[in-house]
Amino acid sequence: MPIYEYHCDKCNHDFEFIVFGKEKPFCPSCESKKVKKLMSACGFISKGVGGETTGHSASSSSSCGSCSSSSCAGCGH
Repeated sequence: MPIYEYHCDKCNHDFEFIVFGKEKPFCPSCESKKVKKLMSACGFISKGVGGETTGHSASSSSSCGSCSSSSCAGCGH
């Protein structure tokens, strides 16, 4: 069951939706089905100069910047 991020064209709400089979996502705020799938942010680990490990995130606007969870689904944001 993958979790995807969507944007509602009707009310401008961004949200996550768990996809079951061929179910179509809808906005939890206004129940519109006019939604677009967003590019999800991903995280990665890279080795810096001297071999030290540093964590980086591909998202610069994540609401989970200070969260210790490994994904937004884990903390509810």
